[in-house]
Amino acid sequence: MTRLAGGALRLTVFVGENDTWRRRPLYSEIVHRAHAAGLAGASVFRGVEGFGASSLIHTSRLLSLSEDLPVAVVIVDTPERVEAFLPRIDELITDATAVLDECRVLGRAGRSADADGDGDPAGSRGDQPDDSDMKGKNSL
Repeated sequence: MTRLAGGALRLTVFVGENDTWRRRPLYSEIVHRAHAAGLAGASVFRGVEGFGASSLIHTSRLLSLSEDLPVAVVIVDTPERVEAFLPRIDELITDATAVLDECRVLGRAGRSADADGDGDPAGSRGDQPDDSDMKGKNSL
């Protein structure tokens, strides 16, 4: 698993809840491909309301329109790893919208912040705050 600290790239893919790839939910296929590629992480968020190219508003508030709600798949990793991953999902996102954003990771991925026991978290950078600066602060 990639340990992140500092600069990263966030890939967000917006799809419909009912979009599929070979009978599998499209969002699930993207997550599984990200996992197989060894990316740091991927999460799926279900929207409560939205519209896309059809201009039809889908909302969880009206029973008749609560189908095919918007879904966002968010992947964060180093810029190089995210860019290398894009060809693996190119065939999947022909009717989806994908957005790339530069971002800064504040937390550390993985269960152990100090993987090698030397007091310095793997992948940390000298310009990052140490743990004493982070007391009482949680990150996603």
